[in-house]
Amino acid sequence: MKKYSQEVEVSGHLIDSMVLTKIFDKIMNRGGEFEILELTVGKKKKDASHAKILVIGKNAKHLEEITDDIHREGAIPHNENQVKLKKAVKDMVMPENFYSTTNNDTWIFHNKVWIHVENQMMDKCIVVKKNRAFCVPIRDVKKGDLIIVDEIGVKVAPPQRPRDQANIFAFMGSSSSSERPTQHIAKKVARDIVQITKKGGKIIIVGGPAIVHTGAANSLAEMIKKGYIHGVLAGNALAVHDIEYATLGTSLGMYVHDATLAKRGHRNHMDTINAVFKAGSIPKMVHQKKLKSGIFYECVKNKVPFVLASSIRDDGPLPDVITDVAQAQREYKKVLKDASMVIMISTMLHSIATGNMLPSDVKVVVIDINQPTVTKLMDRGTWQALGIVG
Repeated sequence: MKKYSQEVEVSGHLIDSMVLTKIFDKIMNRGGEFEILELTVGKKKKDASHAKILVIGKNAKHLEEITDDIHREGAIPHNENQVKLKKAVKDMVMPENFYSTTNNDTWIFHNKVWIHVENQMMDKCIVVKKNRAFCVPIRDVKKGDLIIVDEIGVKVAPPQRPRDQANIFAFMGSSSSSERPTQHIAKKVARDIVQITKKGGKIIIVGGPAIVHTGAANSLAEMIKKGYIHGVLAGNALAVHDIEYATLGTSLGMYVHDATLAKRGHRNHMDTINAVFKAGSIPKMVHQKKLKSGIFYECVKNKVPFVLASSIRDDGPLPDVITDVAQAQREYKKVLKDASMVIMISTMLHSIATGNMLPSDVKVVVIDINQPTVTKLMDRGTWQALGIVG
């Protein structure tokens, strides 16, 4: 064996999911070399393939850089080694060289068995408690927590390409463009929504106020009413303009049905905020029969959870808006638990925030008029998103 080399193994649908290609590219991009020691290719659609590869670097540091890169594509050292654990010395402080997670399925080798990591998210650490492992954000780290350091004994499994060629998510991560036909994609996404709901899956909407401005609020409200949406995540604006439209017929002072300006319409959204404060909250406004339609009316009536996260630019904000960012993040995560699909519509900041909380096997649809918004979400790590540019 060459002086600066490391045997690694990788298993799964290596050929059609392009896993091997990605590993080879990363090795060569780093200026390294490789030799294929073993390659067994699955002969049937459901059969996995397996490869053993010798990775060669110029020196110890160079080899470590290469193996760090390919680890995130599922390549692990040939010899199974126990994970390394270090205690957190104080609350909200991780040990040096802590393992930073991806959004892909992850396992750790601990007490001579592979353990699946729960609550998978990107850019977090892994805390081990007895024979369980959890993905934990830095704010939730407690003094004495056993945290994984280095990448030894950690295995990452990138999602496999779907075997059904007709599946709209078979090419997740492809580029988004305003020139791509959207009607065909929209029909396939709609069929997927119906199938997920029939199977008892969970679909979450992450929405911005453009839903109301463009006249789509009634459609989303109907989807909630019919049981296709199981949670709504947004900021102050979507709720304000939805309630403004439901009570006054306007959005930012403009009548949605004919795009004419209402008299003194500039103050309608502030009147709306005031009306919600008078009622006490959105649910109280519904129970008092002062809010009789709209997205959040249907959420309340159908017991669909919603979370509104504040930002520094909010008017009001509404009494239902969570102004503590860390708490809002926790509440978002509760609604996202076990989600099958997340549809993000015209809200870059909330979409990126939500994307950071999702494991990579969740189907994500991002809809925006602005192509860079869609691209940015994918570039920030939510590579599995299907982008639709309106």
